[in-house]
Amino acid sequence: MATSEVVVLGAGPYGLSAAAHLKAAGLDVRIFGRPMEFWAEKMPAGMFLRSPRIASNISDPGHRCTLEAFEQSSGIEPLAPLPLETFVNYGQWFQKQLVADLDPHEVNSVNRKGKGFTITLAGGEQFHTQRVIIAAGIGPFQRIPKEFAALPASHLSHCYQGIDVPAFEGKRVAVIGAGQSALECSAILQEVGAQVELIAKIPMLRWIGRFPLLHRLGPISKMLYSQHDVGPVGISRLVAAPNLMRQFPLALRDKIRTRAVRPAGSQWLPARLERVKITTGCFVTSATFLGEQTELALSDGSRRTVDHVLLGTGYSVDISKYKFLSSQMVSQLQLMNGYPRLASGFSCSIPGLHFIGATAARTFGPLLYFVAGTEFASKELTSYVVRHRSNP
Repeated sequence: MATSEVVVLGAGPYGLSAAAHLKAAGLDVRIFGRPMEFWAEKMPAGMFLRSPRIASNISDPGHRCTLEAFEQSSGIEPLAPLPLETFVNYGQWFQKQLVADLDPHEVNSVNRKGKGFTITLAGGEQFHTQRVIIAAGIGPFQRIPKEFAALPASHLSHCYQGIDVPAFEGKRVAVIGAGQSALECSAILQEVGAQVELIAKIPMLRWIGRFPLLHRLGPISKMLYSQHDVGPVGISRLVAAPNLMRQFPLALRDKIRTRAVRPAGSQWLPARLERVKITTGCFVTSATFLGEQTELALSDGSRRTVDHVLLGTGYSVDISKYKFLSSQMVSQLQLMNGYPRLASGFSCSIPGLHFIGATAARTFGPLLYFVAGTEFASKELTSYVVRHRSNP
């Protein structure tokens, strides 16, 4: 059976960055996945990144393959906010520059064998590896509230499953949620001619960066906010120190994490939502499919009849939903409500197995939900793997 030192599962920003750093450290690395697949196929066309440009670089060891370097080499005008299409193209360019040997084959299973793991590909090929890095993203973690569970797929979508935006022209669409995805999807659908109503449980929509003056105070602003711009004043600096976050008690980490990423929209969204009907302070209590339409009952006693429901309800990490992880493997992991309990180097209770990206956010904090977290994750991971190279 063929062997490999390290296998990386996932070819999004975290997987590509980790592979680039590990390769630069001299390790024998195999990486599997389709480059930027989730971003290219599961997010609505026309979206923009919530993160600022400086926080949208995928980390590489030499800091050569930056967003700016890609734009210069491609003759693309730098824009802010950053268009999703540009970011996808940037990630695919990054892959060609630094991870050219990416294998697009699907991984069917990961199983423990001796002091390492057996990897089985979709075509049946098997090989052995000493260490596995899981950077498989959030695709399987869509949060579907129970009120909508009975609706057919033809009339229910999630923002993270990929939607055909032009197909909604003339449709009555209820968008559920109050975060960036729900708000931006509402704007995009309205702009292609859909009749959109945004329904949010919170009493008032929230906007990121409500106090722009605090970002224009020079050195003082740098004391209040990190360049990643994740979280409000003060908390932003804590979020930028994942190893410090890991030392806090879980209850405090959870409090900081949920506050830093509570539902809110970017400052450039309100103008695009002026023609969207917005209903706040209530929620859907039931959803009934009636032939070609869906009737929604709201907590304020009112009802809506719509052609489609789009959920902008985020995701809930649950690594048992990764199909390549057997139930036996999952049973050997120490979990925290679906998140793996991690230690230094993103290691878990199974020696040689590591989780990076969103699955690591409950240990290292909310920076790991964002592209900006690739810098910390790849350096921390690579340092650990090099130090423990002979003993996973």
